[in-house]
Amino acid sequence: MTAMSRKVLTQKTLLARSSIDPESATNGLLVMAVFPAQAGIQAAAVKHLIPVRAGMAFSSKITCLSEKIAMSGKETEQWASRLGVILAVAGSAVGLGNLLRFPGKAAMNGGGAFMLPYFISLLVLGIPLCWAEWTMGRYGGNRGFNSAPGIYTVIWRHKLARYLGAFALLIPLVIYMYYVLIEAWCLGYAWDYLVGNMDLGNDPQAYKAHFNDFIGGNADGFVYEGGNNKLVGVLALVFGLNFYFIYRGLSQGIEAFCKWAMPLMALCALCVLVRVLTLDGDKVIAGLGSMWNPNPEYLWKPQTWLEASGQIFFSLSVGFGIIINYASYLKKKDDVALSGLTASAVNEFFEVCLGGLITLPAAFIFLGLAATQQGTFGLGFNALPNVFAEMPGGRFFGFCWFFMLFLAAITSSVSMLQPVIAFFEEGLGLKRHASVSLLGFIAGIGTLFCLYFSKDMLALDTMDFWVGTMFIVALALIQSLLYGWAMGIEKGERELHEGANIRVPHFIQFILKYVTPVYLLAIFVGTFITQGPDYVKTLKQGGVPVYAISFILAVFGLLLLLVHTAGKRWDQEGRFDRLPD
Repeated sequence: MTAMSRKVLTQKTLLARSSIDPESATNGLLVMAVFPAQAGIQAAAVKHLIPVRAGMAFSSKITCLSEKIAMSGKETEQWASRLGVILAVAGSAVGLGNLLRFPGKAAMNGGGAFMLPYFISLLVLGIPLCWAEWTMGRYGGNRGFNSAPGIYTVIWRHKLARYLGAFALLIPLVIYMYYVLIEAWCLGYAWDYLVGNMDLGNDPQAYKAHFNDFIGGNADGFVYEGGNNKLVGVLALVFGLNFYFIYRGLSQGIEAFCKWAMPLMALCALCVLVRVLTLDGDKVIAGLGSMWNPNPEYLWKPQTWLEASGQIFFSLSVGFGIIINYASYLKKKDDVALSGLTASAVNEFFEVCLGGLITLPAAFIFLGLAATQQGTFGLGFNALPNVFAEMPGGRFFGFCWFFMLFLAAITSSVSMLQPVIAFFEEGLGLKRHASVSLLGFIAGIGTLFCLYFSKDMLALDTMDFWVGTMFIVALALIQSLLYGWAMGIEKGERELHEGANIRVPHFIQFILKYVTPVYLLAIFVGTFITQGPDYVKTLKQGGVPVYAISFILAVFGLLLLLVHTAGKRWDQEGRFDRLPD
């Protein structure tokens, strides 16, 4: 075979991988210098194309060829079905915040009165931001990027954009570090109910003491000193399950798991719901009233609006950096408008229809007004076990409840790993086993940190406020500005309706550009004013909160360094040079 024959054969092979007809394209191609593919899979960019023939038709072919080969280094993972991606996104959103946090917040902020600002926030913040994240994710994914630093740079061609993407890596990673610990609590309690270890009588203090002993809430380092080997074992199992699913990949791991976990979760919830609603009729009505009867005076309290708006972020996974990653694996003509709305609707069903009808009403039936004063963990792990102790068939329903919480937690936690895995593989060129090992090491250190500093849950609470509250709102604000101002609402609307099965009203675009950023800024400032001083005060006292903040900053610094390294690699490969608009 001559050198010229080998050259033409190489060109044909490359063009075949790019879905371009080899014969018609190679006739007009003389020189093609191609950079190596990311992770050595396919060609990443066409640097020089010199046509032998002139003409508009040929130039169009060359442009098409350039764009397709530039994107051929894209991660090959994709969703196997539309139902799979909807359930996976819904699974990432449906979590402990829906079933524990939402009822508690509603009870402490006027009951039914809480629902007015809640639904306003859902319509102004939640659903529009979900559509924006779905749109930006698919847009970046079809241009060869699945991680936030890459997607942000595709949308805003400025080097600062990639560093803003580090927030979308930090948030899910740090939240995972303590969330997986709570996940282990849920599975541990489910096991205790299954084997009959939760028969503690009717004394509420007995359940509170059991919870503190189980999590090591009385002293730091309790579990490492042999105080609770069971929690360590359950945590190791849960941690391993998360990384097993993430190692299996997008369709065979996350999607396959969510396809059976979500229906099973709904089945467990319905079992408990039927049991609660078939208890003493008058008590059931009183219990539902504690959750849903409005107290109008709360509508005039700014705290109610802040709490309702904040709940939307926990509810829909907005600002977590997860949706934008999940959507990046969609094809150009895959629907995002109806899919995004459907995923949000599934989440609201679990939160409002199941969480709102089970958690607080059940606790109120047996504990009265004291149930409305419980915090999130107090309601879930102290009050409800007391309820199941007095409920006929309580052992079975207690198992269903905590197993449902475990499923809700693990479908969320596994989604928190995917954005970082995507970045490690896309930005650093790591293979799956290497990326999983590196992420497991970093996440493991953070989880062990939270496990050790368990007294009064100070480490968990500090990380949850700064990363799980303040940073989430900040990232949502960043993404709303990227969509409304960097991408532009005209292009955003076109992208949103590519392959769409429904038509999204045009005024949503104006909400995203003008209303949502102002609303988010108000939430950020208001939350810091109302809650920030207490957390700043604890920081001044030193100790565990300072350690937690230092750890967060260390992880953020590492991620910024890795993003810088990935950015240099992308620039050298010319990944942003020939991208379509």
